[in-house]
Amino acid sequence: MPTIYPKASPTEVLGLLVLLNGHGGSQDIARLAEDLDLEIDEILPSVDFAEALRLLEVQDGRVTLTDLGRKFLASNIRARKAILREQLSQTTLYRALLKALEEAPRRRLSEDELNQWLEFTPAPSDDQLQNVINWGRYAELIRYDAEEREVRMVRSRSSNRAGPAEPARPPEEGGGPPSVPIEGVPPSETPPPASPTPNRRTKGSPPSPNGEGGKASARGNT
Repeated sequence: MPTIYPKASPTEVLGLLVLLNGHGGSQDIARLAEDLDLEIDEILPSVDFAEALRLLEVQDGRVTLTDLGRKFLASNIRARKAILREQLSQTTLYRALLKALEEAPRRRLSEDELNQWLEFTPAPSDDQLQNVINWGRYAELIRYDAEEREVRMVRSRSSNRAGPAEPARPPEEGGGPPSVPIEGVPPSETPPPASPTPNRRTKGSPPSPNGEGGKASARGNT
């Protein structure tokens, strides 16, 4: 996969996929933005990252779910996380992050160390650190300890390295912000939201997959 970084939160990308599925798996980007009461440039980060993860494809302004994207939406929460774990692990960013964690003392990085590490990647650390953490947590590639403000490995990436790996835990147990429900998605499958960034406004969750409910209300859900 190309060198990419998360430009949208798990909640935003999953909401986009659910909405697209409600349109039969293919729709113009402009129509999806209209349904979400967003400008096109506000929906593009979610489209771009979902395309990078090969969950959808874009052609002539129209987005279409891939076979992997349909499989993802049809799967249970455990299988969804396995798919994302596999896709994220193929990206340059997360491969490098996992390698950095493997080589770090106690297999953990403080927020400051993570920010320093991100300076050598394409990820703009000031705005995207929370998205990097949230995607890794949701896919159970990493853990985040809010009390210690550090990122830790979830499980060993190498059988030759001594020491136990960090056990997997649900995202909420790491001390991070609570999950925000997505309409049409069971609460247990809703990923943790990213911290709001100054350059992007989030207007709300998409309608349920069956298309009911009209436009998503942008206010009151952020």
